[in-house]
Amino acid sequence: MFPKKGSSFPIGRVGLTETEFAQVIASALKVEFGSARNGTKIITQWTGVSQRTAKNWLSGKNAPSGVHLVMLARESNAVLKALMLMAERPEMSLGASLLSLKRLLAETMAALDQMM
Repeated sequence: MFPKKGSSFPIGRVGLTETEFAQVIASALKVEFGSARNGTKIITQWTGVSQRTAKNWLSGKNAPSGVHLVMLARESNAVLKALMLMAERPEMSLGASLLSLKRLLAETMAALDQMM
């Protein structure tokens, strides 16, 4: 049973706050999209949220929760990696890094094929 007093549930064993969580997710989304201007639009396509909500996630003002976090992690290796690191499961984040590397190599090979 959880105690009746208090209005927030602590995230993680190291005392990760809601604000820190939002900043980590925002950083991961920024890694995913870089300087692309269409990051907000892509997030809305992935999750079905409004553009305002997506902008709040990108700025770190708010963070996704529940189903939306899963939807982001499904599409974004950077978000998946950040989630595994926050969960103190760094060994699981290696898979996300390898998937990102595989995608980058495939894009590089396609670009090389077009040059030839």
